Amino acid sequence: MGPTAAGKTELATGLAEALDGELVSVDSALVYRGLDIGSAKPDYPHHLMDIRDPAESYSAADFAADASRVVAQIVGRGRTPILVGGTMLYFRAFLEGLAAMPASDPAIRAQLAAEAGRDGWPTLHARLAQVDPVAAAAIHPHHSQRIGRALEVFLQSGVQLSEWHQRSALSPAADYRVVQLVLCPQQRAELHRRIELRFGAMLAQGFLQEVAALHRRSDLHPGLPAVRAVGYRQLWRHLDGECSLEEAAQQGMAATRQLAKRQLTWLRKWPGLYWLLTDTAGNVCAAGESEDGEPVTETKPLHTALKYLAGTPM
Repeated sequence: MGPTAAGKTELATGLAEALDGELVSVDSALVYRGLDIGSAKPDYPHHLMDIRDPAESYSAADFAADASRVVAQIVGRGRTPILVGGTMLYFRAFLEGLAAMPASDPAIRAQLAAEAGRDGWPTLHARLAQVDPVAAAAIHPHHSQRIGRALEVFLQSGVQLSEWHQRSALSPAADYRVVQLVLCPQQRAELHRRIELRFGAMLAQGFLQEVAALHRRSDLHPGLPAVRAVGYRQLWRHLDGECSLEEAAQQGMAATRQLAKRQLTWLRKWPGLYWLLTDTAGNVCAAGESEDGEPVTETKPLHTALKYLAGTPM
């Protein structure tokens, strides 16, 4: 686990080689074909990557079911499953389970999208706050996908989304010993520097051209989860003539920093994590387990962390 641009893929690849493992992507953008440059899609093989067309949706419940199947297959081959990514809701769905909420209803979703187009998503967020204040408090007023889903579930079932979350199903990870590792730069400024450098490199590699190819498709629009991915939605706005490329790039980097902040907010509330903090050169400078989710400051060598991950007593 960890924030975007923290170096998770590189570490996971090394662990896969060291522990005879197979990587399972836990990333809501990597599931889509054609979202390559902007999602920093790795070359190393990952399960659950490139499994959906951008015109399709993919939910946390879909991930939990797919990950459960893939992990069982990897274990059946006598190898180690290594889940790697930054979509915290997917991790929670796999580790804690999700209740069997109603499936998506295209008619209700279209109705809500039309209302949002007329009144704006903050208005629908206020409506959600009236029927499900707990869910609304956890959702940003402009997070269209989550607002829409929360209202859709309530309109379908008459049960609040927050109530559904309390009716958790059996965790897909219940039968396994799970080690949870977080990789993160020790200094927030270093993480921001990496985000800026990576976004610039993506543009140099043809990120705008990649989005332009998606933009030309008549079946894609800004309301889809794939198009709303960080970086993609900002360049899409540029291609729609709403802002300059420079403005879109700045907005994309700002949105990526906000994503990293949200990811770390999730992780700081997550107990029992093993944190690996890195310096400006990418070397591990502190490591250890924390009960309350806060990163440790005690220094431990990387080989000690690897023993922990392998299940060897430290």
